[in-house]
Amino acid sequence: MAGEILEYAVRGVPIGCVFALMAVGLVLTYKTSGVFNLAFAAQAYTSAVVFYEVRKEHEWPLLPAALLAVVVVAPLIGVILDRFLYRYQRTAGSLAKLITSLGLLVAIPEIVRLIFGSGSKKNPPALWWVKRTDDFLWPQGSRFVLDAGQIATLAFTAIAVTGLAIMFSRGGIGLRMRAVVESPRLVQLQGIDASRVSLASWMLSSLLAGLAGVLIAPLFAQLNSLDFFTLLVAAIAACVIGSLTNIVATFIGGIGLGILQAELAGFLPTDSILATGLRPGLPFLVLFGLLLFRRSARTSHEVTDPLSGVDPPPPPPAASLRPSWMTMGTRVFAVTVAVLGLVLALFVLDEFWLSVVTSGVVLAVVLLSIVLTTGVGGTISLSQAAFAAIGAFTTAQLTTNFNLSVLVAMVAGALVAAAVGAVLSLPIIRLAGIYPALATLAFALMFENVLAPLSWVSGGATPLTVPRPLVGPIDFAGNRAFLLLSVGILAVLSVAVIMIRQGTTGRFLDAIRESEPAASAVGINPIRPRLVAFVAGAGVAGFGGGLVASFNGQANYAANFTFYLGLVWLVLVITAGFRSVQAAIISGIFFYVLPQLLDRLFRWPGNYLTSNPEVSGVTKSVLDFIEPEWSLGVAFILFGFGALTYAKHPEGIIEAQTTKSIRKVLGWIDKARGKGPTPASEQLVTQVGGGR
Repeated sequence: MAGEILEYAVRGVPIGCVFALMAVGLVLTYKTSGVFNLAFAAQAYTSAVVFYEVRKEHEWPLLPAALLAVVVVAPLIGVILDRFLYRYQRTAGSLAKLITSLGLLVAIPEIVRLIFGSGSKKNPPALWWVKRTDDFLWPQGSRFVLDAGQIATLAFTAIAVTGLAIMFSRGGIGLRMRAVVESPRLVQLQGIDASRVSLASWMLSSLLAGLAGVLIAPLFAQLNSLDFFTLLVAAIAACVIGSLTNIVATFIGGIGLGILQAELAGFLPTDSILATGLRPGLPFLVLFGLLLFRRSARTSHEVTDPLSGVDPPPPPPAASLRPSWMTMGTRVFAVTVAVLGLVLALFVLDEFWLSVVTSGVVLAVVLLSIVLTTGVGGTISLSQAAFAAIGAFTTAQLTTNFNLSVLVAMVAGALVAAAVGAVLSLPIIRLAGIYPALATLAFALMFENVLAPLSWVSGGATPLTVPRPLVGPIDFAGNRAFLLLSVGILAVLSVAVIMIRQGTTGRFLDAIRESEPAASAVGINPIRPRLVAFVAGAGVAGFGGGLVASFNGQANYAANFTFYLGLVWLVLVITAGFRSVQAAIISGIFFYVLPQLLDRLFRWPGNYLTSNPEVSGVTKSVLDFIEPEWSLGVAFILFGFGALTYAKHPEGIIEAQTTKSIRKVLGWIDKARGKGPTPASEQLVTQVGGGR
């Protein structure tokens, strides 16, 4: 028994080294730049693909292939991220940096697929010269074999961690990196080039990401960016063990997770529920448990720049500054545009485009939950897609097994999602800093890997069917009828969200967002309004998930509710403006319409080349270059890059452009009257920056 425990533990050390190496890279980035870089997995995936292409496809020798993927490409990505992005966010808050990393997580893998193709990349090569060794014997006579990937992982992890420990304990560069995170402006006053130090830290952390990616690749049968992100969650758990700052504790935590996973794999029966559920969900369970029970996750506070007080205040909402006549005109214009759009969809669009628009309207219902949870409640939730899936599965189970009315089943699905949200929110809303985002991410991945495959939850491998609603004599089976139903539901829920935002709960949350101690001093409970917003957001997501399932005819998790889609939705809404109802509506429609428009754009040159007899001799390589499948990838790249604007416009692009338009209109009116600026326009120019 003791021998088996030891053998399984040794088997877990290589995978533990993988967790540890990724975790150390995350901690390094966080310590030296203040960025908890969720795009670390995307950077690792990029180097792994480059190494695969040059090593396996082009048959480069090992050393040049490794140097290109790890020493050249990986640090180059770090240079690009620092010079063109994060150097402008050094004084930004952790939320802005987290949103930026989410955008990069969405965009970078799609860029890689556009460059190297979307074909399967099977059996990635290892970063080692030999294939295997079997020189390790145990006292019982059992034989343990290390493959090339495991040997490389052990060796390079030891080298990397030792070097980092020496650098931070004895080297001056480590101290300068930490100082830049605390206050780049104070560092500059001491004569230290903060720009150069930040560049060095990003190159080093990106080097670790590239090394981790090349070492991790042989663990998979083929390269898939989502597999890298799933491993990253285990690394995040190790980071939490080290409180996001302690490299040694983080390294030990990563090794421990690998050993624990190997022990479970060795002792649990392969056909048991624990083996099929607990093993794949172990990293997510550990991360979730650590965040709930670790005191530092509730008491840690974001480090702020001592000189941040010299920054100008954020711009006020445009609606608070525009005159009443402009507010009324804006509302009339919005209603007019909505009615014209609905008429156009009902009477002009064909069935295909009608289906696309309806999909966007239905998705907008789900995205309203992000406005509630994140925009109003202030909690960054990465699990809204999971709540939508809960609503969809509940709707499907009730309509299939109990023959319940579809609309009633949707309401039940919303209540179940709200109940799950209530249980989840009790510990999550007490977490500080970026920990709520990590906790909801752990829940989303746990739901996807452990709960969603269960037949009593989702129906198993075959998705459960969900019919269209039938209310008395009114049948919503047709797309036009279903669009009218969806628009009505969206309008009702939008009004509800606005009422919550402008009501007592919303005002309390605004006060808490401005200063939680001050809000508590006047008797505002900071927990209750956050709880209301989180639970209401989960309920809206659950209802929207049921609506999605009814429109598509089935509750299909893989097609509609994966955690990755949830990340893309969050990026879209935050980019547009997560406190804005119109941002959710525009984002939902944009999510489906933009890929179709890009698809038409990419198809047009190919169709022209093949149909025009004058250019029919064009080579097939040119036609292959113009792939219609690029449309979704390009759309996701644009979605991801949109999140990069958050640091400059945390209010969202829609709010920023609205403010800009109001300023111009008021300026034109003042100029036409031949008068000086009105009080409203003067205040707007001053606070938004028109006078700077």
